[in-house]
Amino acid sequence: MTLHLRGVVLPDDTETDIWVVNGRVRTRPVPGAETVVDGGFLVPGLVDAHCHVGIGPKGPVDLAEATEQAITDRDAGTLLIRDCGSPIDTRPLQERLDLPRIVRAGRHLARPKRYIPYLGVEIEDQQDLPNAVAEQVAYGDGWVKLVGDWIDRSAGDLAPLWDPDVLAAAIKVAHDGGARVTAHVFGEDALEGLLAAGIDCIEHGTGLSESSIELMAANGTALVPTLINIENFPGIADSASKYPSYGQHMRDLHARNAATVGAAIEAGVPVYAGTDAGGGIQHGRIVDEIIALHRVGMSATDAIGAASWNARAWLGYPSLTEGAAADIVVYDTDPRADLAVLRSPRLVMLRGRIH
Repeated sequence: MTLHLRGVVLPDDTETDIWVVNGRVRTRPVPGAETVVDGGFLVPGLVDAHCHVGIGPKGPVDLAEATEQAITDRDAGTLLIRDCGSPIDTRPLQERLDLPRIVRAGRHLARPKRYIPYLGVEIEDQQDLPNAVAEQVAYGDGWVKLVGDWIDRSAGDLAPLWDPDVLAAAIKVAHDGGARVTAHVFGEDALEGLLAAGIDCIEHGTGLSESSIELMAANGTALVPTLINIENFPGIADSASKYPSYGQHMRDLHARNAATVGAAIEAGVPVYAGTDAGGGIQHGRIVDEIIALHRVGMSATDAIGAASWNARAWLGYPSLTEGAAADIVVYDTDPRADLAVLRSPRLVMLRGRIH
């Protein structure tokens, strides 16, 4: 079936006609097409750039539950997911035409007792990190996920997991293999080594300073701040009463996070929307993250772009151009005027199929 949609395509402001043939966008008229949208605003499929399909509140889940997670994201308009580390093999989900596209980062790479149990690959000798990265390059879809810092119980606070020379060697292995590297980082101390090693993206980034923000902006290093997840920091601190320094550190990071991310946006750091869904954050909350980005200083247009056209370009996926996949979310009114509109899509189209 050939479909026809007419509406304002964001981020442009002109009314445009789009035809969908075999799941692909066509920009020239196709005779006999069925008009399914006539008016409204057409947004390239939303992106959750930090999502964990396959993780639940109690740890790894089975494929059936992971499927339900992906459906929840899809129905909220998220049609492209950068799965930022999963303990289960979600490749079977990539074969399903009714589920969002998933870009897999393989499994988290961590040290023993320095991350959430059962989620990552635990590396006893950090000198083995480059080999572990090579394995994840082969297993994933062009991304590798490191745990950059976590609580060190012997020190009672956040601390880096890797020495700078190990990071440099590991990130070079990934880049030589055509993959990009990102890292979970809450605190300040791990950032210098990661940025010096040429990491491509920082997740959370609550410990960013003026100097690290300047370096990220100069190098084009991306930030996915997962703002709605950072709201959990006070609760994390409250549950860590045995480690008062860590608890206070987490509260301090939380208290200044809006200013931190606002400074990164102002400095020109590429910032993308990611919810950190899985575990402590429910799936399907991408709109909450878009609104949170706007709250800390992004324009409404840029906040949508951070979860749509800009994020798609960053991950290597086109928007609504000739020959692109027909991944489209349609809204009755302009979401740039009221971001809450994003909560009520009129139509969600994935691979040319209406859901």
